[in-house]
Amino acid sequence: MAKSPAEKPRVLAIILGGGKGTRLYPLTKERSKPAVPFGGKYRIVDIPISNCINSGYRKIYLLTQFNSASLHMHISNSYNFDRFSQGFVEILAAEQNLENSGWFEGTADAVRKNMHHFRAQNPTHYIILSGDQLYRMNLEQFMQSHIDSGADITIATTAVNRHDASGFGIMKIDGQHRITEFKEKPKPDADISDWKIPQNARGDLPAEKEFLASMGIYIFNAKTMEEMLDNEYTDFGKEIIPMSLKDKKVNSYIFDGYWEDIGTIRSFYDATLALTKENPPFDFYDVDTPIYTHMRNLPPPKVNGAPHIEDSLLTEGCIVTNAKTIKNSVIGVRTLIESGSELNGVITMGGDAYESAEQKAENAKAGRPNVGIGKNCVISQTIIDKDARIGDNCRINVDGKTYEDGDHDTFYVSEGIVVIRKGATLPAGTVI
Repeated sequence: MAKSPAEKPRVLAIILGGGKGTRLYPLTKERSKPAVPFGGKYRIVDIPISNCINSGYRKIYLLTQFNSASLHMHISNSYNFDRFSQGFVEILAAEQNLENSGWFEGTADAVRKNMHHFRAQNPTHYIILSGDQLYRMNLEQFMQSHIDSGADITIATTAVNRHDASGFGIMKIDGQHRITEFKEKPKPDADISDWKIPQNARGDLPAEKEFLASMGIYIFNAKTMEEMLDNEYTDFGKEIIPMSLKDKKVNSYIFDGYWEDIGTIRSFYDATLALTKENPPFDFYDVDTPIYTHMRNLPPPKVNGAPHIEDSLLTEGCIVTNAKTIKNSVIGVRTLIESGSELNGVITMGGDAYESAEQKAENAKAGRPNVGIGKNCVISQTIIDKDARIGDNCRINVDGKTYEDGDHDTFYVSEGIVVIRKGATLPAGTVI
């Protein structure tokens, strides 16, 4: 029997923006983690926000405290609901008041310090989402599973193999999906054989994925949330959830779709380039559940000759002029690529604006490259952040040179991936 409007849950979505984002540095040097550009034209935060909107949840708070200016601008330019929907996407940055004077100390602390804002919406349920994950989930189905189970808290989980289990909080469940125990990142040599997913809860999960890992996505009954935050614990995963198992009904919602944590340079790079596959694991072309972002009103990509473009995404406003090769790459908005250049496994984040003829003349006079990629460059396994200037005849990550992970002036290295800093200038002939 369908629920009447009066019985429909009043859901408030809370997206956790994370801390300093040190694992995504230097992409997070001047912006918060949710504001990092992704997929050529999007920001990471567009993923959880779009999941909420597509699920009918339009009251969304985003909690953040580091480098929030870029995020504020993106949210204000992207998400404006009509006044009849009563929907909103609002950023809540760490603030001082008579009760709190410090930074957010963790995920639970961030929610606790903003409860006075949340209570005003009179929700029946809270859904807690992460700001740095790539997935597409029907959150309404997740919520219905929570309500039908009679749980106080439901945790979204994903099946992992034993090797990957050491990197997550692992859940032990019974045959009714109730979580009975929680173990934070079990060591590789720890015996967790009795934590395997019960056979009657496996469904169509791959045979090698025998354990359930927390996705950091939670549903709380409103009353339960108030009770569980009436303390000084600061983190949901490490403290609140384990504590709740003592006297609350905590269930697992097993999510069997694609899910990827994109909180590191390597995971960000791999997840972005996976978008270029013919059948990508995450599909931006899904008609029924689109991913929303800022409408820039830019012209379509323009290709003034390029004999070989393969397995690549070219986004609005980019201009390619007689490039030799673009392969397995994601080319961001307003990226300019000049003649003779070769790109393989490259992510460009583009530019915030085009340079005028006068600005280009000033660049030439000063011996400074234009924003974009110059002539006859060869670039591989590289992320080029916004507004970088790559001069002619530069060679990046193609000559077998190796660098220790970390800072190297205009660029940064992580697991063999070179990251050209935002606004960096590489003079003509630079070899990295």
